Amino acid sequence: MKTALILDDVADSQIWLSQALEAAFPGITFSCTGSLAEARAWLSAKPAPELALIDLGLPDGSGVELIAHLNRISPKTLCLVATIFDDNQHLFPALRAGAQGYLLKDQPQEQIIELLEGIAQGRPPLSPAVARKMLGYFKPSPQHNQPQLTDRENEVLRCIAKGLTLPETARMLAISPHTVSGYVKDIYRKLNVSSRAEAALSAQQMGLV
Repeated sequence: MKTALILDDVADSQIWLSQALEAAFPGITFSCTGSLAEARAWLSAKPAPELALIDLGLPDGSGVELIAHLNRISPKTLCLVATIFDDNQHLFPALRAGAQGYLLKDQPQEQIIELLEGIAQGRPPLSPAVARKMLGYFKPSPQHNQPQLTDRENEVLRCIAKGLTLPETARMLAISPHTVSGYVKDIYRKLNVSSRAEAALSAQQMGLV
């Protein structure tokens, strides 16, 4: 690696990540930006970097937006997330946007350096906690732990997981919105969730979408 871009809105994190980069790739040149707008402006004025370390929680949006942008304009750029967030709501959108690594900033710097060095050997730079979470996400749940939804509840869950509103779901299934609302309440109770996003994630895990 010869060039890199760091996107992080915390100055101390910029310094910490730049030190890790220099240790992993001696002689690398890099620039630091603190917002999506600043990173986009930098990219419009400079050649795309070989490597980008991108935080997710930024003052003007999510780093996922820059990952997707870089994958459009420079597919060869290796986009790595560097964040404190290890939950599914941050991890999987970043991977879907094109992130090729996910580093947790609460790790010792030595571990981050080791993960970065592994890029040269073709090892994906994933923090161990993230790798375990990814494997656990795709591990089938024991059958007795699967929520027992009726066929109609599965249909409703599939619709809302695809982003349909309650009226749209009602029209799709030829039932009333009031009936759909009742199904949704039962689905939330059985899945032990409280939001559409959690229900959609459960639908993915159940193979409905």
